[in-house]
Amino acid sequence: MIVLHCPWLHVSGMALWPFILIRDREGMSDASLILHERIHHRQQLELLILPFYLLYAVNYAINLVRYGSRLKAYREIVFEREAYAMDAKEDYLQQRRPYAWLRMFHMKH
Repeated sequence: MIVLHCPWLHVSGMALWPFILIRDREGMSDASLILHERIHHRQQLELLILPFYLLYAVNYAINLVRYGSRLKAYREIVFEREAYAMDAKEDYLQQRRPYAWLRMFHMKH
């Protein structure tokens, strides 16, 4: 994991294997933000990286049609749902089961 400060970034953080890009210097030490992006790294590895980005984009597009809101579409992406639900649990990656994001399809929004 390589964490980079990227002040030009339009979001707080982004996981682009093998990098974690963080917009603000404060974010570089934000454990929850870093864990959130590390969860995305795990998801990316499970899907051999490129298919992750394809599924992420397809899920976003479907959600955009479904909800009509970019923010809601983003928050309902199954990968984001897992990361947001678990980014406060410090030991999550140690206990996480493979493909844990799949159960987000069945959890209530």
